[in-house]
Amino acid sequence: MKTIILTSDAGFDHRVPPPHIETPARLRAVLDAMADTPALADLKRIQTRPATREEIGRLHTPAHLDAVFNGEPADHEAFHGFDFDTYMCRGSLNAALRGAGAAVQAVDMIMAGEAEAAFCATRPPGHHAERNRPMGFCLFNNVGVAAMHALEHYGLSRVAIIDIDVHHGNGSQDLAESEPRVMFASIHESPLYPGTGMEDETGLNGNVVNVTVAAGCDGETWLARLENDLLPRVEAFAPEFVFVSAGFDGHRADPLGGLLLEEGDYIRAAERLCDLARKSASSRLVCCLEGGYDIGALGRSAAAFTETLSRGQGRHSAVL
Repeated sequence: MKTIILTSDAGFDHRVPPPHIETPARLRAVLDAMADTPALADLKRIQTRPATREEIGRLHTPAHLDAVFNGEPADHEAFHGFDFDTYMCRGSLNAALRGAGAAVQAVDMIMAGEAEAAFCATRPPGHHAERNRPMGFCLFNNVGVAAMHALEHYGLSRVAIIDIDVHHGNGSQDLAESEPRVMFASIHESPLYPGTGMEDETGLNGNVVNVTVAAGCDGETWLARLENDLLPRVEAFAPEFVFVSAGFDGHRADPLGGLLLEEGDYIRAAERLCDLARKSASSRLVCCLEGGYDIGALGRSAAAFTETLSRGQGRHSAVL
C-alpha cells in the first residue's frame, strides 16, 4: 500500500501581517524540499478538496464556524485578528478549509484502502484551535476535524492524536477532554506557549497524556521519553486510527523553541509512529503539518519525516 501526500496551493494565499513568522514561505520550503528528495521527487501533486461546514462542525461550535466563515476582511490588503497572533486575510478561509479537507480526505482514502499513511502539507496549522476559538496561528483544528470524521463517519471506536510539536496542542486536548473516544498524547517543551500541558493534566477520562521536556533537551532524551513515556500509553489505548500533529519546531535551529532536535530525530520518531500504527491501527496513520519556523530546518525535517513514512509503509507513494 502507498503513502500519500496531500497539499493545496491555497496555503500560499493565507497571509499574516509582518513580522509574523507563520508565512507562506513555510509551505514553499516543505514542498520544495520534498521535490528535492529523490524518494519523493517524482510524485504528482493534486490539490485537495475543502472540508465542508458539516465536517468541521463535528468538532467546532457554531459560534466558532461563524467567526471564521465570516472573518475575512473585505479589503484585500486588510487583516482580521482573533488574538495577537491569529489572523485572516482574503484567501484565509479557503486555505483553512483545504487544510482541514486534506486531513479528512486522507482519512477517506485510507479507509477506502487506497493508502495506509498520509502527510498533509498545508497551512495554516491547527493544533492550537480549540472547539470554540481560533488561537495560536490556527483557525481550524485539522487533526481534530479528521479524528471526528473517523469516529462519526466510519464508526470507529477509538482514535489517538499524537502531538510532537514543540508547543502543547491545547486545542486537541480540548477535544479529548470532552470526547473519551479520543486519546491525546503530547510531548512538548515546558514552560512554553500556550502554558498548558502539564504532566498532571490527564483528562476527565484518563485519555490525555502530557510528556514535558525542558529547553536544552537533546534528541536522544526526547526520543527516549517519546518511546518510554508516551507511545506505550497510546498503544494501551488500542486506537483504530492514529493522527499526528507533525510540528518540526523542536529543531535546534528553530527560533520559537529551545529543544535541540535534528532531522535524524524526526526520522526515528516517524519510524516509531509507523511501528505504532502497524501494531495498533492496521497501519492507519495521518500526519498534519503544524509548526516549524526556521525555513531550512522545516523543509529538511518534513521531507525526511515523510520519506520515512513512505519507506516504512511501502515503496510506492502519490501526492494528492
